[in-house]
Amino acid sequence: MSERRARELRECLNAASLAYYRAEPTGLTDGEWDALLQELMVLEAEHPELQTPDSPTLRVGAPPADGFDTVDHKQAMLSLANAFNAQDVVEFDRRVRERLASQGIDTVSYAAEPKLDGLAVSLLYEHGQLVRGATRGDGRQGEDITANLRTVKRIPLALAGAGFPDTLEVRGELIMPRSAFDHFNAEQLAKGGKVFVNPRNAAAGSVRLLDSRITAQRPLDFFAYSVGHIDGGAMPGLHSEALALLGEWGLPINPLCDKVTAAAGCDAYYARVVAERAALDYDIDGVVFKVDRLDWQARVGQVARAPRWAVARKFPAEEMTTELL
Repeated sequence: MSERRARELRECLNAASLAYYRAEPTGLTDGEWDALLQELMVLEAEHPELQTPDSPTLRVGAPPADGFDTVDHKQAMLSLANAFNAQDVVEFDRRVRERLASQGIDTVSYAAEPKLDGLAVSLLYEHGQLVRGATRGDGRQGEDITANLRTVKRIPLALAGAGFPDTLEVRGELIMPRSAFDHFNAEQLAKGGKVFVNPRNAAAGSVRLLDSRITAQRPLDFFAYSVGHIDGGAMPGLHSEALALLGEWGLPINPLCDKVTAAAGCDAYYARVVAERAALDYDIDGVVFKVDRLDWQARVGQVARAPRWAVARKFPAEEMTTELL
């Protein structure tokens, strides 16, 4: 009886969470949500064996840890080469086409995305369940911050739908929205607590706390931007299609993601994002262009720490005038 009720509560609460973050009706009032969550927490306290990796009770955090374990990334999390102007992107496109010329390819489509200014993290799902979350670290090894990432409400504890690989690694950016950052700092000031300099530091500091119960109180958000290691299944052959599929499985994808053609398309996308930048509720410091076809990515290859098939066009540094008294 308890096992069946716990399963019913998990399914109901997780379905409502997914609907909420897709801006769909949840079927639950806030009061009903709280009551069902409390019932599940009581059940799991009485029967600890009933708690599963996708239980929404994990959102509230766990007792403080002694430290973070080091984990090996199944596939290296590479950094990106930078472009600082339109000509740099033209040169990037030329180099990509030269490496594909032997296949008779002279026009390349790119997946275009905003370059979020947060903390890169890796999410590992096994049979649809979130089993590990880690920082990027040095690209080869990161810190195991699973307990903290489970408290981020936009990160699904279990994938929705079906058809995902048995093992699926998702890369993305952890951020704190500007509005949430301003509200959080105002609250901290009011009670004499620590304030953060910017949203990026707030996100990075919040997710590296040893007490995940505190992390659970921080207004963090997440956007997935790529797929890493997979096993026991397959993904689409286009990066843009893979992102769309992640969205169907419940992972948040940035609405500014698009697909463009050639250097001219990259330049137009950059201009559009620059025009929209000030109205965004999160910080970005550029845009990223990735060869959309995954088999072409493999042909273009990579250097030691960065792929040749992707580039980040950075925004000019923001300058302000100040008066020294």
